[in-house]
Amino acid sequence: MDMMMLMIGGGVLGVILVVAALMSGPSLAKATSRRLEGVRERHSRSSDVVQQVQLKKILANRKQTGKVDSLASSLIPNPALLRSRLAMTGKSWTLAQYVGASAGLLFVTFVLLFLRGAPPMLALCLGLFVALAIPHFIVNRFIKKRAAQFTARFPDAIELMVRGLRSGLPISETIGVVGQEIPGPVGVEFKEVADKMRIGKTMEVALQDTADRLKTPEFQFFVISLAIQRETGGNLAETLSNLADVLRKRSQMKLKIKAMSSEAKASAWIVGALPFIVFGLVYSMNPEYLEGFFTEQRLMIAGLGGLIWMGIGVFIMAKMVNFEI
Repeated sequence: MDMMMLMIGGGVLGVILVVAALMSGPSLAKATSRRLEGVRERHSRSSDVVQQVQLKKILANRKQTGKVDSLASSLIPNPALLRSRLAMTGKSWTLAQYVGASAGLLFVTFVLLFLRGAPPMLALCLGLFVALAIPHFIVNRFIKKRAAQFTARFPDAIELMVRGLRSGLPISETIGVVGQEIPGPVGVEFKEVADKMRIGKTMEVALQDTADRLKTPEFQFFVISLAIQRETGGNLAETLSNLADVLRKRSQMKLKIKAMSSEAKASAWIVGALPFIVFGLVYSMNPEYLEGFFTEQRLMIAGLGGLIWMGIGVFIMAKMVNFEI
């Protein structure tokens, strides 16, 4: 009898829980409203609706990546600087992706070297070097590549603005035209400037934000020229035309200096990399011959001294072949 009562009580409790779960679920009216809203967003051509959809996507992406980025920020000494560098690449990379790639490189390098018979401390040090150097090198390479692409097309953008100004268009409209007509990073940056101006920012603030992010002297010259012209007056089209000519001559001078210093740069790369290449080849063929550099205290001090001296020499050679225009 007691068992029967327990079974009946359990069945009643199960029915109550099922009914409560069904009642607490999403309501049919809310689900129907969400479906109708999704259909309206997909098929509507109104600019307000499109802006709302984009805002929802941005907020959703921020919610998904916010926690991971906050964790990554706690692991990085200067997350604001790294965010700025990632933004300069023009890619949609986040701090979480950067930290994940570094951790993956550290793990893979450590495991490969340890399985090859390297001491754990050496494998860890080389893994840390690879995890820190390779992502930094890749980000720096993308920054330089995008800056070079921007600099190469920037005089064309200025000349397009000059033609627009001479035809009677205001400066704000010519910025929008450049964002639509010029491909590559130049069009992307000018389009972003035009979008900021549409939402209420002044032209000076929008241009300065872009200059702070790009960190290229060519665009800074452009911002300064516009600021001086707005204060002193004069023919803006003629000022921008002269600026475009100066930027083209500056680019030509850079190419000449690069060609003249290419031999010295190649020699610096070879001299700087040769000791490490020889050390790696000898260690791969006979690890016991160089094992004392990781176990013997005197050899460790000598090795560190050699690395410091080598670093000073590479730094001096790099400064000797680096020219600022």
